[in-house]
Amino acid sequence: MTQYGDYQLAIYFAGLSGQLPKYPVDFASWKARAEAAMSPAVLNYVQGGCGDEHTQDENARAFQKWGMVPRMLVDASKRDLSIELFGCKLPSPLFMSPIGVTGLCTQDEHGDLAAARASAETGVPLAVSTLTNDPMEEIVKAAGDTPAFFQLYTPKNNDLAASLVHRAENAGYKAIIVTLDTWVTGWRPRDLNSSNFPQLRGHVLQNYFTDPVFLKLLGGKPQDDLRAAVGLWASLFGKVLTWDDLAWLRSLTKLPIALKGICHPDDARRAADAGVDAIYCSNHGGRQANGGIAAIDMLPDVVAAAGKLPVLFDSGVRSGSDVIKALALGASAVGIGRPYAYGLAIGGADGAAHVLRSILAEADLMMAVNGYPTLADVRREGARRT
Repeated sequence: MTQYGDYQLAIYFAGLSGQLPKYPVDFASWKARAEAAMSPAVLNYVQGGCGDEHTQDENARAFQKWGMVPRMLVDASKRDLSIELFGCKLPSPLFMSPIGVTGLCTQDEHGDLAAARASAETGVPLAVSTLTNDPMEEIVKAAGDTPAFFQLYTPKNNDLAASLVHRAENAGYKAIIVTLDTWVTGWRPRDLNSSNFPQLRGHVLQNYFTDPVFLKLLGGKPQDDLRAAVGLWASLFGKVLTWDDLAWLRSLTKLPIALKGICHPDDARRAADAGVDAIYCSNHGGRQANGGIAAIDMLPDVVAAAGKLPVLFDSGVRSGSDVIKALALGASAVGIGRPYAYGLAIGGADGAAHVLRSILAEADLMMAVNGYPTLADVRREGARRT
């Protein structure tokens, strides 16, 4: 039985023949390499957070305040990281979080397709953003047999929202992730200081520019008048969702629906009562609101309130040990964002796949050394505040 941790053996044995790793295996090095590879505008958008970025930084730092207690004399020579999510059997609990500028993270500006190919190569699902440089239909094809999820930024026009959801369902996506906290953009100094907002420059809008409802509203082809097309997008982006909208969202699709941005246990309980299929605990990586609590510190209360619903989690995840800690605190699946974006920047699909394998290897080896053969063991032991 091949274990994710065996990836380190491949690296060590290659070294015996004088072959050093093409890419580094740690977040700090991925970040440094990406900083050298990405344009300043894209780099600032990927790295930037809201305000003075305290919440963004605290998301990552807070993982250090949680610790695992190892158990000895346990046979953890074989580990099982598989899960079931949205009716899919997945080899691990890792997924790629939706990132609105994934398409710009590679030199050819087809980063969404590269991320999908990395997904196909590793079996790690990709949550595809509404904001992409390639149409959603092409992206899910590139993911092959690995399930993909579609993240919805709900537009103000209900017909356009329905069209995007129906396209995702018809294309073969396995769930709809509705982001709740981005109907307006948070105060992002890095982008403001350079007056850089990629969407207003016509980037990552292909899901709109290929949508029949959007094209009908535009009354022409986007390439004929890009400024008008971008203006229409800007006027339609950002429906303010309330609890009253959940029934309408549910009516659009038979796919499972997850609500992204839930951080308060009362909201988790209300969402569960409303009949959603999953809770997604996230503070958008600190990009939307500053001054908040680290997402990992809010996760246990959200999990408790969610009852039997699966809880997805992201924000601040930088390593395999972070993944295991989030699972120990009750997450059903754990998303990474910046790490795979950096992987795309340094090596396209190959770089992203390497990042995913590295994170999975560290997570697997942490389970092995700590005496946790299964994810059930991880959750039973839990994590403690240090």
